Amino acid sequence: MSSPPRLRRSRWLIPVAPGSRVTRLELFYDLIFVFAFLNVTGLVARDLAASQVAAGMVVVALLWWCWTGFVALGNVVRADHGVLPVLGFGIMAAVFVLAIAIPQAFVDQPDDLPGPLVFATSYLIVRALTSAGFLFVLTRAGHTRVQLAAVTVPPVLAAVLIGLSVAAPRWVAADAVLETRLVLWTAALLVEYSVGLFLPYAHWSLPSAGHWAERHGLIVLVALGEVVISLGIGPGRFDRLALTTRVITASVLGIALVAALWWLHFDSLAAGVEQILHGVRDRVRVPLARDVYTYLHLLTILGVVTTALGLKLLLEAVAMRHSPLSGPVSAVLHGGVVIYLGSQAAIARRAFRRTSRSTLVAAVLIAALTVPGAHAAPLAALTTLVVACGVLAVFQRMTGERRRIKASLRREEHAVEEAVSAWRKEYL
Repeated sequence: MSSPPRLRRSRWLIPVAPGSRVTRLELFYDLIFVFAFLNVTGLVARDLAASQVAAGMVVVALLWWCWTGFVALGNVVRADHGVLPVLGFGIMAAVFVLAIAIPQAFVDQPDDLPGPLVFATSYLIVRALTSAGFLFVLTRAGHTRVQLAAVTVPPVLAAVLIGLSVAAPRWVAADAVLETRLVLWTAALLVEYSVGLFLPYAHWSLPSAGHWAERHGLIVLVALGEVVISLGIGPGRFDRLALTTRVITASVLGIALVAALWWLHFDSLAAGVEQILHGVRDRVRVPLARDVYTYLHLLTILGVVTTALGLKLLLEAVAMRHSPLSGPVSAVLHGGVVIYLGSQAAIARRAFRRTSRSTLVAAVLIAALTVPGAHAAPLAALTTLVVACGVLAVFQRMTGERRRIKASLRREEHAVEEAVSAWRKEYL
């Protein structure tokens, strides 16, 4: 495989170096997604119908694609230099409008602007700005026809499908508009996501494995932060949550569950995968980065957002003294954790070429707890879930693989600190 085109440093663009890390502008950009993920849980919390759950999943996938496009651009050129900050602020504004339109993404509300049109227009603006950034970079670096096609053709095809979804009331029956829009949006996203299949053959590269891994780790933190906010806000039907022992206990258990999910991802798995990514190049690196981060991390985010919804609904049941926990709430809560654990097992399998049996066993056990959880008191169901995730975290802490990853990570951190200290002594 020939090397990718070289991009020269200029006052407009600075190429990303292998050692580049995340910029503060990118962290600022991620703040929008706290609000966006929170609105997704609010959208589905009002109605657990299958169509609403499907709509929530489509919106999460759509938000993820908005986010990952800017991440990919920021791994080619620095996001805080030249024209990129202006482009980034424009994308942020469009994503924010998209986020506030989420409750009306697929259904019009009286006396408002057409929600589906605003939602679709915001998404298309995000994609247009991201594509424009890529085209600007590619023309500066030299380009291949496959690269240009990957940047331009899928968004154009997706735009056609999205346009059809907005115009759905004109050509389908009124009672089929929502389902038609969901199908068309799903098709549009499948077209967009198919881009990754062609990247290894388009002279594409991933200049900084560290930047790529760090950005995806931070968005998982953003999603976990959304769980905390969702838990703290509580059910939308109350002005405030009563300070009862049951509510406080449920809140503490919710934080314990979030902590367990954090541990299962960040204690060793995230660092180990980043080390693997640093060790591969070119045609091997790009598919690994695509599979683990672009595709499988979407499942991680979906699991976190679903868990946030489940905790929100469980806290409502606690506050209203509902017992036992209902079947749909139990399915959402346990299902969110199962999706999360499944994504962790899939990431480990793709990166390390090994099966995480403990994670899969825990996922199967938690899935089996869905039915008895629906017939248990809310606090009992949540306690059982926390214990299951906690036991898994403790078990994984004692594995030899974790000790190897941690030892390697400490050596790397020590080497980096020594190098930075030496540079500062010489130049500062």
